[in-house]
Parts: sequence; C-alpha cells; structure tokens
Amino acid sequence: MDTRIGTGSDLFDELLAGGYEKDVITTVYGPAGSGKTNLCLMLMAAFSGKKTIVFIDTEGSFSLERLKQITPDYEAVMSKSIFFKPTNFEEQKEIFSKLKEVVEENIGLVILDSVAMLYRLEMGKSKDVYNVNKELGIQLSYLSEIARKKNIPVVVTNQVYSDFDNKDKVRMVGGDLLKYSSKCLIELQKVNGARTAILKKHRSLPDGKQIFFKIINEGIKKVEEKN
Repeated sequence: MDTRIGTGSDLFDELLAGGYEKDVITTVYGPAGSGKTNLCLMLMAAFSGKKTIVFIDTEGSFSLERLKQITPDYEAVMSKSIFFKPTNFEEQKEIFSKLKEVVEENIGLVILDSVAMLYRLEMGKSKDVYNVNKELGIQLSYLSEIARKKNIPVVVTNQVYSDFDNKDKVRMVGGDLLKYSSKCLIELQKVNGARTAILKKHRSLPDGKQIFFKIINEGIKKVEEKN
C-alpha cells in the first residue's frame, strides 16, 4: 500500500522520499512569502482520484488565479474541493465541529492554511490563554485522528516569529502544540532571493535535509544552493 502522496513537485517529493505521509499531520512553517500557500495549491493540483479535498482558509490566501497558473485542470480540482473560511477563532472552532460530519464522507486530503492566523488574534485579545491553547490542542488532536483513521494526509501551514533571545532564530506559532502534533515539520526560509525548505522532523528521514527553490508560474523550480 502506498503510504505517501505526491506533493506536486518532483523537488519536494525528493525531499520527502516520495511525498507527504498519509496518516499524519505535516506542518509547513515559515515567514510570509516563503511559499507555504503555493505548496498547498500544488498539492491540490496534484491530488488524483475522486475523493474530496477539504481546504480551511483562515487567511484568505487561496487564489483561484494562482491555481489556474499551476494547473490547466483547475476546474476538476475545484469540483472536488470543499472550502471553509473562518474569520475568527470561534468560527474556526465551529468548523472543526462541522468537519466531524464532513469527514465521514469520501475525504482524501485536508489542508489548513494557516493554523496560526486566528489563534494569534485570539491570543492577543483573550485573557484566558489556557483555554485558547486547550482549544487549539483539541483541534490538532482531531486532525491527527482524521489522518490516522482515514489514512489521509493532513497538511497544515504555520507562521513564525523571532526568538526573543536569538533574533536570527525563528519559532513556530503554537510552539510545542504543533511540534508534538506533527510527525513531519518542514521549515521554509527566504535566502538571497531564493527559498529553502529544511526537513526539521520526520518519522523515517534524517533531520536537516534541505532543498533550494524559487517560485514560478507553474509552481516551483529547483535552484542551486545559495552561499
């Protein structure tokens, strides 16, 4: 049985030894403009079969025009996709309740772009930090359950912030909650006009493997290592 699904990029398939693992959460994190949503759209475009794609868009980052650039079969992709667009953390919470109903159907892929946006806004205004974190933990555990029970990939994007003690280092929003929930972590960085993807965590591949790429109309393209 095939345990991976193609990423939509030969380069990222090479990084992940065939693609995203089907029964776990993969979290792709990095600064704005590093290519996170592009990877989501490429994955949608590459997704084969008739199963449904669930796309949870918390940032309004999904672009039909960008999807058209990536694939001429965008209409087929859209016809098998269900979109949720929460505008606050309470709506995101409600969507996860709806997801329990939807996921009983023929779901083949779940994308959450991004997990951080509404969580950060809620943390900024809430005095009950414990319960906000608890709710995020519940949502992540449910995504893990979906991945395992349905044997499908769940791909989550996440934002970063600078480490207070080390300005050259970045940390994921949500910290340990995301680290523990995700069996695969990929960090994206912008480097001298190009971008790099670094494998930070994986169940069967060594940490530290990296690739260099640039974003083009059709998706991404390999570039040589930047010094």
